[in-house]
Amino acid sequence: MYEGDIVDCHHHVWRRADMPWLSGPMVPRIFGPYEPIRRDYLIEEYVDDARSAGIGASVYVQPNWPLDRVVDEVRWVAGLHERTGWPMAVVGCADLFAANAVEVMRQQRAISPLVVGTRLQLHWHERPEFRFADGPDRMKDPVFRANIAALRDLGWLFELQVFAGQMHDAAALVAEHPGVTFVLVHAGMLTDHTDPAVVAEWRAGLRELADLPNVVVKLTGQGTFVHRVDPELIRLVADEVLDRFGSARAMFGTNLPIETLWTTAAELTGAWRHALRQRTDDEQADVFSRTARRVYGLTTAERAGQ
Repeated sequence: MYEGDIVDCHHHVWRRADMPWLSGPMVPRIFGPYEPIRRDYLIEEYVDDARSAGIGASVYVQPNWPLDRVVDEVRWVAGLHERTGWPMAVVGCADLFAANAVEVMRQQRAISPLVVGTRLQLHWHERPEFRFADGPDRMKDPVFRANIAALRDLGWLFELQVFAGQMHDAAALVAEHPGVTFVLVHAGMLTDHTDPAVVAEWRAGLRELADLPNVVVKLTGQGTFVHRVDPELIRLVADEVLDRFGSARAMFGTNLPIETLWTTAAELTGAWRHALRQRTDDEQADVFSRTARRVYGLTTAERAGQ
Protein backbone atom coordinates (compact mmCIF):
# COMPACT_ATOMS: atom_id res chain seq x y z
CA MET A 1 0.00 0.00 0.00
CA TYR A 2 0.96 3.64 -0.42
CA GLU A 3 3.68 4.78 1.98
CA GLY A 4 4.52 8.24 0.65
CA ASP A 5 3.62 11.84 1.46
CA ILE A 6 0.01 12.38 2.59
CA VAL A 7 -1.84 15.68 2.48
CA ASP A 8 -5.17 16.04 4.25
CA CYS A 9 -7.18 18.24 1.88
CA HIS A 10 -10.14 18.73 4.22
CA HIS A 11 -10.22 19.13 7.98
CA HIS A 12 -11.46 21.50 10.65
CA VAL A 13 -10.26 22.78 13.99
CA TRP A 14 -12.40 24.86 16.27
CA ARG A 15 -13.25 26.42 19.56
CA ARG A 16 -16.77 25.47 20.50
CA ALA A 17 -17.58 28.98 21.70
CA ASP A 18 -16.99 30.43 18.22
CA MET A 19 -19.76 28.44 16.55
CA PRO A 20 -23.40 28.56 17.61
CA TRP A 21 -24.19 25.25 15.92
CA LEU A 22 -21.78 23.51 18.32
CA SER A 23 -22.69 25.43 21.46
CA GLY A 24 -26.43 25.64 20.80
CA PRO A 25 -29.05 22.93 21.26
CA MET A 26 -28.57 19.52 19.63
CA VAL A 27 -30.56 19.22 16.40
CA PRO A 28 -30.68 16.51 13.68
CA ARG A 29 -27.73 16.95 11.33
CA ILE A 30 -26.36 15.39 8.19
CA PHE A 31 -23.77 13.33 10.08
CA GLY A 32 -26.08 12.10 12.83
CA PRO A 33 -25.70 12.51 16.61
CA TYR A 34 -22.68 14.66 17.41
CA GLU A 35 -22.38 15.06 21.17
CA PRO A 36 -18.72 13.83 21.20
CA ILE A 37 -17.57 16.75 19.02
CA ARG A 38 -19.43 19.46 20.93
CA ARG A 39 -16.12 20.53 22.42
CA ASP A 40 -12.93 22.32 21.47
CA TYR A 41 -10.92 20.54 18.79
CA LEU A 42 -7.69 22.50 18.73
CA ILE A 43 -4.76 22.43 16.35
CA GLU A 44 -2.56 20.43 18.71
CA GLU A 45 -5.09 17.60 18.86
CA TYR A 46 -5.54 17.66 15.09
CA VAL A 47 -1.77 17.49 14.52
CA ASP A 48 -1.52 14.49 16.83
CA ASP A 49 -4.36 12.79 14.94
CA ALA A 50 -2.83 13.66 11.57
CA ARG A 51 0.63 12.41 12.45
CA SER A 52 -0.81 9.15 13.76
CA ALA A 53 -2.10 8.61 10.20
CA GLY A 54 1.12 9.61 8.43
CA ILE A 55 -0.26 12.99 7.32
CA GLY A 56 2.38 15.65 6.85
CA ALA A 57 0.40 18.65 5.55
CA SER A 58 -3.16 19.87 5.75
CA VAL A 59 -5.82 22.21 4.41
CA TYR A 60 -8.19 23.86 6.88
CA VAL A 61 -11.78 24.20 5.65
CA GLN A 62 -14.23 26.54 7.30
CA PRO A 63 -16.66 24.84 9.73
CA ASN A 64 -19.41 27.50 9.71
CA TRP A 65 -18.46 30.33 11.99
CA PRO A 66 -21.17 33.04 11.96
CA LEU A 67 -20.98 34.90 8.66
CA ASP A 68 -20.32 38.19 10.42
CA ARG A 69 -17.16 36.70 11.98
CA VAL A 70 -15.48 35.04 9.00
CA VAL A 71 -12.67 37.61 8.95
CA ASP A 72 -11.99 36.84 12.62
CA GLU A 73 -11.90 33.16 11.69
CA VAL A 74 -9.14 33.66 9.14
CA ARG A 75 -7.18 35.78 11.60
CA TRP A 76 -7.45 33.01 14.21
CA VAL A 77 -6.38 30.24 11.82
CA ALA A 78 -3.49 32.33 10.52
CA GLY A 79 -2.34 32.65 14.11
CA LEU A 80 -2.44 28.89 14.51
CA HIS A 81 -0.16 28.50 11.52
CA GLU A 82 2.26 31.13 12.83
CA ARG A 83 2.46 29.27 16.14
CA THR A 84 2.52 25.63 14.95
CA GLY A 85 3.09 25.54 11.17
CA TRP A 86 -0.35 23.95 10.70
CA PRO A 87 -2.52 24.14 8.64
CA MET A 88 -0.63 24.86 5.42
CA ALA A 89 -3.57 26.32 3.47
CA VAL A 90 -6.95 27.78 4.39
CA VAL A 91 -10.38 27.68 2.76
CA GLY A 92 -12.44 30.42 4.33
CA CYS A 93 -16.04 31.49 4.03
CA ALA A 94 -17.98 34.58 3.01
CA ASP A 95 -21.65 35.32 2.48
CA LEU A 96 -21.66 35.00 -1.30
CA PHE A 97 -25.26 36.18 -1.40
CA ALA A 98 -24.19 39.56 -0.01
CA ALA A 99 -23.05 42.57 -2.02
CA ASN A 100 -19.96 43.05 0.17
CA ALA A 101 -18.63 39.50 -0.21
CA VAL A 102 -15.68 40.50 -2.40
CA GLU A 103 -14.56 43.09 0.14
CA VAL A 104 -14.77 40.47 2.90
CA MET A 105 -12.66 38.07 0.87
CA ARG A 106 -10.10 40.79 0.15
CA GLN A 107 -9.81 41.39 3.89
CA GLN A 108 -9.22 37.67 4.41
CA ARG A 109 -6.56 37.59 1.70
CA ALA A 110 -4.81 40.59 3.29
CA ILE A 111 -4.62 38.75 6.63
CA SER A 112 -2.82 35.69 5.27
CA PRO A 113 -1.46 34.32 1.98
CA LEU A 114 -2.53 30.89 3.22
CA VAL A 115 -6.12 31.64 2.19
CA VAL A 116 -6.64 30.09 -1.24
CA GLY A 117 -10.40 29.75 -1.57
CA THR A 118 -13.84 29.93 -0.06
CA ARG A 119 -16.72 27.63 0.76
CA LEU A 120 -20.40 28.39 1.22
CA GLN A 121 -22.39 25.18 1.42
CA LEU A 122 -25.16 24.90 -1.17
CA HIS A 123 -26.44 21.41 -0.49
CA TRP A 124 -30.18 20.97 -0.22
CA HIS A 125 -32.14 17.74 0.15
CA GLU A 126 -35.73 16.63 0.60
CA ARG A 127 -34.75 15.34 4.04
CA PRO A 128 -34.55 18.36 6.38
CA GLU A 129 -31.61 17.03 8.39
CA PHE A 130 -29.55 16.79 5.19
CA ARG A 131 -30.07 20.43 4.22
CA PHE A 132 -27.81 23.40 4.60
CA ALA A 133 -29.03 25.85 1.94
CA ASP A 134 -32.58 27.16 2.16
CA GLY A 135 -33.42 26.00 -1.35
CA PRO A 136 -32.11 23.65 -4.06
CA ASP A 137 -31.26 26.33 -6.62
CA ARG A 138 -29.52 29.04 -4.63
CA MET A 139 -26.55 28.88 -6.98
CA LYS A 140 -28.72 30.59 -9.62
CA ASP A 141 -28.84 33.78 -7.56
CA PRO A 142 -27.31 36.66 -9.59
CA VAL A 143 -25.41 38.14 -6.63
CA PHE A 144 -23.94 34.72 -5.85
CA ARG A 145 -22.85 34.24 -9.45
CA ALA A 146 -21.23 37.67 -9.57
CA ASN A 147 -19.27 36.85 -6.42
CA ILE A 148 -18.18 33.51 -7.89
CA ALA A 149 -16.93 35.40 -10.96
CA ALA A 150 -14.77 37.57 -8.68
CA LEU A 151 -12.84 34.52 -7.50
CA ARG A 152 -10.89 34.47 -10.75
CA ASP A 153 -9.32 37.87 -10.04
CA LEU A 154 -8.65 36.84 -6.45
CA GLY A 155 -6.95 33.68 -7.69
CA TRP A 156 -9.16 31.61 -5.40
CA LEU A 157 -11.05 28.37 -5.78
CA PHE A 158 -14.60 27.57 -4.74
CA GLU A 159 -15.48 24.50 -2.69
CA LEU A 160 -18.70 23.18 -4.22
CA GLN A 161 -20.91 21.19 -1.86
CA VAL A 162 -24.04 19.84 -3.55
CA PHE A 163 -26.08 16.67 -3.82
CA ALA A 164 -26.55 14.68 -7.02
CA GLY A 165 -29.88 16.33 -7.79
CA GLN A 166 -28.15 19.71 -7.89
CA MET A 167 -25.24 18.67 -10.10
CA HIS A 168 -26.84 19.68 -13.40
CA ASP A 169 -27.22 23.26 -12.15
CA ALA A 170 -23.73 23.05 -10.65
CA ALA A 171 -22.31 22.04 -14.03
CA ALA A 172 -23.88 25.12 -15.59
CA LEU A 173 -22.28 27.29 -12.90
CA VAL A 174 -18.89 25.68 -13.43
CA ALA A 175 -19.10 26.05 -17.21
CA GLU A 176 -19.92 29.74 -16.82
CA HIS A 177 -16.66 30.30 -14.90
CA PRO A 178 -13.88 28.37 -16.66
CA GLY A 179 -11.20 30.47 -14.95
CA VAL A 180 -12.25 29.33 -11.46
CA THR A 181 -11.36 25.95 -9.99
CA PHE A 182 -14.33 24.20 -8.35
CA VAL A 183 -13.63 21.52 -5.75
CA LEU A 184 -16.46 19.01 -5.36
CA VAL A 185 -16.73 18.33 -1.64
CA HIS A 186 -17.17 14.77 -0.35
CA ALA A 187 -17.26 13.40 -3.93
CA GLY A 188 -20.78 14.70 -4.43
CA MET A 189 -22.21 13.25 -1.20
CA LEU A 190 -23.64 9.89 -2.23
CA THR A 191 -26.44 9.43 0.31
CA ASP A 192 -27.16 5.70 -0.13
CA HIS A 193 -24.76 3.41 -1.98
CA THR A 194 -27.16 0.47 -1.57
CA ASP A 195 -29.96 2.09 -3.59
CA PRO A 196 -29.41 1.65 -7.37
CA ALA A 197 -31.52 4.69 -8.24
CA VAL A 198 -29.56 6.94 -5.88
CA VAL A 199 -26.25 5.63 -7.20
CA ALA A 200 -27.38 6.10 -10.81
CA GLU A 201 -28.34 9.75 -10.19
CA TRP A 202 -25.01 10.39 -8.48
CA ARG A 203 -23.07 8.77 -11.32
CA ALA A 204 -24.95 10.84 -13.89
CA GLY A 205 -24.11 14.02 -12.03
CA LEU A 206 -20.46 13.07 -11.79
CA ARG A 207 -20.33 12.37 -15.52
CA GLU A 208 -21.61 15.85 -16.25
CA LEU A 209 -19.12 17.51 -13.93
CA ALA A 210 -16.24 15.35 -15.15
CA ASP A 211 -16.60 16.87 -18.61
CA LEU A 212 -15.56 20.23 -17.14
CA PRO A 213 -11.77 20.44 -16.67
CA ASN A 214 -11.97 23.02 -13.85
CA VAL A 215 -13.60 20.53 -11.43
CA VAL A 216 -11.50 18.63 -8.87
CA VAL A 217 -12.98 16.07 -6.45
CA LYS A 218 -12.39 15.50 -2.76
CA LEU A 219 -12.37 11.89 -1.66
CA THR A 220 -13.67 12.86 1.74
CA GLY A 221 -16.65 12.50 4.03
CA GLN A 222 -17.72 8.98 3.11
CA GLY A 223 -18.82 8.22 6.65
CA THR A 224 -21.34 11.05 6.60
CA PHE A 225 -24.43 8.99 5.82
CA VAL A 226 -23.38 5.52 7.02
CA HIS A 227 -21.65 6.62 10.25
CA ARG A 228 -18.81 4.15 9.88
CA VAL A 229 -15.78 3.34 7.74
CA ASP A 230 -17.35 1.26 4.95
CA PRO A 231 -14.75 -0.35 2.63
CA GLU A 232 -17.37 -1.16 -0.02
CA LEU A 233 -18.55 2.46 -0.17
CA ILE A 234 -15.01 3.81 -0.20
CA ARG A 235 -14.03 1.52 -3.06
CA LEU A 236 -17.15 2.44 -5.05
CA VAL A 237 -16.54 6.16 -4.66
CA ALA A 238 -12.81 5.88 -5.33
CA ASP A 239 -13.29 3.85 -8.49
CA GLU A 240 -16.05 6.05 -9.86
CA VAL A 241 -14.13 9.27 -9.24
CA LEU A 242 -10.80 8.03 -10.52
CA ASP A 243 -12.32 6.44 -13.59
CA ARG A 244 -14.29 9.60 -14.43
CA PHE A 245 -11.92 12.38 -13.38
CA GLY A 246 -8.51 10.74 -13.25
CA SER A 247 -6.13 10.83 -10.34
CA ALA A 248 -4.82 14.32 -11.16
CA ARG A 249 -8.30 15.63 -10.30
CA ALA A 250 -8.85 13.63 -7.10
CA MET A 251 -7.50 14.07 -3.58
CA PHE A 252 -7.82 12.50 -0.15
CA GLY A 253 -8.95 14.18 3.06
CA THR A 254 -10.07 13.15 6.53
CA ASN A 255 -12.95 15.51 7.36
CA LEU A 256 -11.73 15.51 10.95
CA PRO A 257 -13.06 15.89 13.55
CA ILE A 258 -16.45 14.92 12.08
CA GLU A 259 -15.22 11.44 11.18
CA THR A 260 -13.96 10.90 14.73
CA LEU A 261 -17.61 10.30 15.60
CA TRP A 262 -17.08 6.76 14.23
CA THR A 263 -13.39 6.21 13.52
CA THR A 264 -9.82 7.43 13.99
CA ALA A 265 -7.60 9.29 11.57
CA ALA A 266 -5.27 6.28 11.27
CA GLU A 267 -8.10 3.84 10.58
CA LEU A 268 -9.71 6.14 8.04
CA THR A 269 -6.47 6.81 6.17
CA GLY A 270 -5.66 3.12 6.21
CA ALA A 271 -9.03 2.29 4.65
CA TRP A 272 -8.35 4.67 1.75
CA ARG A 273 -4.82 3.35 1.29
CA HIS A 274 -6.25 -0.18 1.16
CA ALA A 275 -8.96 0.83 -1.32
CA LEU A 276 -6.38 2.35 -3.68
CA ARG A 277 -3.68 -0.30 -3.29
CA GLN A 278 -4.21 -1.72 -6.79
CA ARG A 279 -3.94 1.66 -8.47
CA THR A 280 -0.61 2.69 -9.99
CA ASP A 281 2.05 4.38 -7.91
CA ASP A 282 1.41 7.64 -9.78
CA GLU A 283 -2.33 7.47 -9.16
CA GLN A 284 -1.83 6.90 -5.45
CA ALA A 285 0.71 9.72 -5.22
CA ASP A 286 -1.76 12.04 -6.95
CA VAL A 287 -4.64 11.19 -4.64
CA PHE A 288 -2.68 11.29 -1.40
CA SER A 289 -0.41 14.24 -2.14
CA ARG A 290 0.25 15.75 -5.53
CA THR A 291 -3.26 16.87 -6.47
CA ALA A 292 -3.84 18.68 -3.18
CA ARG A 293 -0.40 20.28 -3.27
CA ARG A 294 -1.10 21.62 -6.75
CA VAL A 295 -4.72 22.69 -6.18
CA TYR A 296 -4.06 24.45 -2.88
CA GLY A 297 -0.59 25.73 -3.75
CA LEU A 298 0.82 24.12 -0.63
CA THR A 299 4.47 24.59 -1.50
CA THR A 300 3.89 28.33 -2.04
CA ALA A 301 1.67 28.63 1.00
CA GLU A 302 4.14 26.81 3.24
CA ARG A 303 6.95 29.09 2.05
CA ALA A 304 4.86 32.21 2.54
CA GLY A 305 3.94 31.17 6.04
CA GLN A 306 7.51 30.64 7.23
